Amino acid sequence: MGTYYQQHLVGPDLRRAYELASPRIRRYLRAEIEYAVRGARGAGRVLELGCGYGRFLREIAPHVGRVTGIDVVRANLLAGRDYLGDLDNCELVQTNAVRLAFADASFDVTLCVQNGLSAFRVDPGALVAEAVRVTKVRGRIFFSVYSPRIWDERLEWFRAQARAGLIGPLDETRTRPGTIVCEDGLRLTTASGEELRELFARTGQRAQVREIDRSSVFAEVTKEESGLDPSFKQ
Repeated sequence: MGTYYQQHLVGPDLRRAYELASPRIRRYLRAEIEYAVRGARGAGRVLELGCGYGRFLREIAPHVGRVTGIDVVRANLLAGRDYLGDLDNCELVQTNAVRLAFADASFDVTLCVQNGLSAFRVDPGALVAEAVRVTKVRGRIFFSVYSPRIWDERLEWFRAQARAGLIGPLDETRTRPGTIVCEDGLRLTTASGEELRELFARTGQRAQVREIDRSSVFAEVTKEESGLDPSFKQ
């Protein structure tokens, strides 16, 4: 994962970023969680890629057998231990999302939400391929990105984070719909639903793409036996 989120928005600062969310962003976050919970409900083992301090894990844990959250940033996992301390079916692991410390077919459901595809700063194809690898056949995979319909509210949320000193000032000359650029080096893009579908197709998987709450776009996959596209290089 890239170094930006190893140095910014970690631990308490990450929680503070969510506290700054506007009512519309809070509704987006809630709708995303509710959709993921419905998809994961009843699963035995669930994995979240880039779990941060455990915001998603806490919501999903009551509905599944066991949840594992991974993050490359130790400070996030330490904050997560405090945040999730009263739950006995949560596990936190420090590992890289494109080199996961798990065997093939370990999980019934794998989640990568809230634009992790961009925020991780890794090769998107490698990230998707690794998610497919650790998911069981007939298991489910959920990736979500921002819908373009929530661009204005998303931009204002990042401006609020910049005003609070959590991230650098926005570079307004380079920021444009779908892409946020900060003067301290942060650059976030947003994949389209079609791009998500193509990334999974390269691993031999078929993704159903849905827009939720006019705010997030989910690619949902039920893993099939088929393997990688021969042209794919991880």
